[in-house]
Amino acid sequence: MRVALHTQVRADRVAEYEAAHREVPAELTHAIRAAGVTAWTIWRSGTDLFHLLDCEDYGRLLAELEKLPVNLAWQARMAELLDVVHDYSAAGADARLPVVWELP
Repeated sequence: MRVALHTQVRADRVAEYEAAHREVPAELTHAIRAAGVTAWTIWRSGTDLFHLLDCEDYGRLLAELEKLPVNLAWQARMAELLDVVHDYSAAGADARLPVVWELP
């Protein structure tokens, strides 16, 4: 399944956000893949961040990462840098961006 998300970085923390993503812990990337994600790309336009994930089951991804210590540490780090964070709780499954149009 393909999932699109929107978050926002704080205007004064863009450089830190980008630097953090050059150093995503290997333990976290392994956990993300183990939870069924095959691809995750983040684009930035100003302070808006757009995430596109390909995964087996987004609900499963959230459930597997929600209480994982390496993800909790990463989310705490991101919370310092973001105005709008990625919601890893079960409610976050409804935070996906709806598809409006796709090129046939």
